[in-house]
Amino acid sequence: MKKVSVLMGSEKDLPIMGKAAEMLERFGVPHDVMVVSAHKTLDRALEYADGAVADGVGIIIAGAGKAAHLAGVMAGRTTLPVIGVPLSASLDGLDALLATVQMPTGIPVATVAVDGATNAALLAVAILALDDESLAKQLLAYREELAEKTFREVHRG
Repeated sequence: MKKVSVLMGSEKDLPIMGKAAEMLERFGVPHDVMVVSAHKTLDRALEYADGAVADGVGIIIAGAGKAAHLAGVMAGRTTLPVIGVPLSASLDGLDALLATVQMPTGIPVATVAVDGATNAALLAVAILALDDESLAKQLLAYREELAEKTFREVHRG
């Protein structure tokens, strides 16, 4: 199975981006977690993107706040699927959301909600599950569990 890279622009982002890692662990998906900045460590970010395929990466999840260029830099440098997580570092995350979602034609970044690292991981799992029947079954079971839990919570007496 290909691994998922969970990238963030700052160590301050770990409380949110760590949720992606936790969800990937739940599904047994191999992953890396790394701090790499599109601004402060651009050379390292480009080097990482250039070597991702050779390192066994299949999907990149990139979380960043404010100018939020990390996902776009990754998408501009690799053809791997990139999932952007806009983070609420300022302006309630609106600046990061717009920076992440408004990519130019030809350089797509799938974008989840502000601080939506859990959903980013679930999207990565769904992509990997296209070629992994066992993972697809786990994802279906997770969704059924979620539906059952939601149903019970709504109908408590």
